[in-house]
Amino acid sequence: MIQVTEAEWKIMEVLWDHAPRTMAEITKTLEPETGWTRHTVITLLKRMQEKGAVAVDESGEVKRYTPLIGREEATADERRRLTRRVFGGEASMLVSNLVASGDMTVDELQALLDKIRQS
Repeated sequence: MIQVTEAEWKIMEVLWDHAPRTMAEITKTLEPETGWTRHTVITLLKRMQEKGAVAVDESGEVKRYTPLIGREEATADERRRLTRRVFGGEASMLVSNLVASGDMTVDELQALLDKIRQS
């Protein structure tokens, strides 16, 4: 299980949408939202490579980065960590909190349950 920070998650989103990508392409995509310079992106990519989240292809003129973990795998890991840390491992408390806070309506929850039952 590879833990991805919030900043690294932004890079992963770019790579999940289209990979491989160069550092310049990643920077250009994220700069309007984050204000990150190429130095910030390079630092994050190095860390991500060290922890096994991305692979780098150095065979061409420029390095190209590819995610080594899938979006679904990373999302599941994040959900498990959140559920353990915040809700004592009880997923029902997470769902209850979503409904109680108004982030999810009862109708949306019911529609989700119906969809799961039909699967």
